[in-house]
Amino acid sequence: MAAPRKILTLNAISAKGLARLPEHYTVGGDIADPDGILVRSANMHEMEIPASVQAIARAGAGTNNIPVKKLSERGVPVFNAPGANANAVKELVIAGMLIAARNLVPALRFVEGLSGTDEEQHKATEAGKKRFAGSELPGRTLGVIGLGAIGSYVAEAAIKLGMNVVGYDPAITVDAAWRLPSQVKRAENVEDVLRVADFVSLHVPLIDATRNLINAQRIGAMRPDAVLLNFAREGVVDNAAVIEALDANKLHAYICDFPANALKGHAKVVALPHLGASTEEAEENCAVMVAEQLADYLENGNILNSVNFPNVSMARESAFRIAIANANVPNMVGQISSVLAAAGLNIHNMVNKSKGEMAYTLVDVDSAVVPGVMQQLAAISGVLAVRNLPA
Repeated sequence: MAAPRKILTLNAISAKGLARLPEHYTVGGDIADPDGILVRSANMHEMEIPASVQAIARAGAGTNNIPVKKLSERGVPVFNAPGANANAVKELVIAGMLIAARNLVPALRFVEGLSGTDEEQHKATEAGKKRFAGSELPGRTLGVIGLGAIGSYVAEAAIKLGMNVVGYDPAITVDAAWRLPSQVKRAENVEDVLRVADFVSLHVPLIDATRNLINAQRIGAMRPDAVLLNFAREGVVDNAAVIEALDANKLHAYICDFPANALKGHAKVVALPHLGASTEEAEENCAVMVAEQLADYLENGNILNSVNFPNVSMARESAFRIAIANANVPNMVGQISSVLAAAGLNIHNMVNKSKGEMAYTLVDVDSAVVPGVMQQLAAISGVLAVRNLPA
């Protein structure tokens, strides 16, 4: 019989996602000593995370709200849902381009400011609409910085709209490269994208290397009639530099998903309330993905889409499994094997992979794990967490 599991939810999680958890799981917002945590946007940095927690799953792509480093030190994987909200963000980026290209926000503000009779408003509309004449997207160039799931979706959509696309990503994965349309022209650096693009869309995570990625110097490389779109992370753009460029007519518009006082009320800024993944479909997709990943880890030790652990998956060929999280140091597999051999446990199958400073091992043995083995494994220098996962 499967062991009962307890899952703490820190935000409202889609019912379709929660339905993917096994029936023997207890799920709620007031769970004590949970085995796992499901979270969306709740800030966990000041939270005292219970010692019982074996994994955390973020129903979205970014994990800035989670203390990943501290959890790594405890041997706790943090899962996310890369690509699950890609279509939702893609559609918002396309909407952002259209908003800027057709000057829709200032046009809307103009109409809202009209008064008088219908005939008077009609005359004012005809007299004033020339101020909002815009441009069409076909033939324009979109620059995409960051070619992961969302960037690739955006590039593909822009090509279908008749745009030229140039992209840059210094760390593009093989999977992302396969997804990328062949029509995308590859740039050698960020500046190469900025120099040629009519629209620039950012799709990078917020890390030290990308903080203020778009700064005054790089904005200076952009076309004065260009539109900057940021639906990635707030910190990748220097807001002060953007405002200065907009005021000096060195940038046409800034469309983003991150309101800030520096941007508020500016005529050339459209700041949305973080709507990128705010669709019913995206929330369901994210919840389903992370719920399945969390359950597979708790039940079988398999890891997929963890930001701090390697992907490790092994089909069960035995009812007796051990999962070990450890520092990526030499002779770890040898020490694990020695402990199991000394206990008379025959290794049926084993997989070990590493990611940076973290390593992870799954071991299937041919007989039940005898008392004391788990303690001996946990005592190995560098081992962070050990779990016994009988089927």
